[in-house]
Amino acid sequence: MTDRLPHEKGFHVSWDQLHRDARALAWRLQSDAPEDGYKAVVAITRGGMAPAMIVARELDIRTVDTISVKSYNHQTQSAPQVIKSPDMDIIGDGTGILVVDDLVDTGKTLEAVRALMPKAQIATVYAKPMGRPQVNTFVTEVSQDTWIFFPWDMALQYVEPYRGKD
Repeated sequence: MTDRLPHEKGFHVSWDQLHRDARALAWRLQSDAPEDGYKAVVAITRGGMAPAMIVARELDIRTVDTISVKSYNHQTQSAPQVIKSPDMDIIGDGTGILVVDDLVDTGKTLEAVRALMPKAQIATVYAKPMGRPQVNTFVTEVSQDTWIFFPWDMALQYVEPYRGKD
């Protein structure tokens, strides 16, 4: 058996699929919301911005902020580094705050986020097994060795068929 390149065991997500999955995430989150609703959504940039916007719309959350955590250089993961924090006067310890990201992989990014907001509710659209313990709510689990291709990473182009040229 040959080793596969990341794109050979890929899970391709279209904009439509991301939208449906983010709405499904919001549907799950509404039952876990504090009685008076979430105070704010914090999107983990960059991948969490699109699902956070959809979740905020669906749950009628008007305060949206971001946290920037750099943990990837293209497809190589490194130690997470917080390069931009949300307004901590609003966020506090995370009580009543919903943190949204596109994916939890190893969980290292979310460990850095939890250190700043230990009481926040953390939700991702997709989850891999190693990172699942860091997430309170997610929609779809994929295997650890699957590479997820998000719509902002792709362009439409012709693909040769597996067999034949006709």
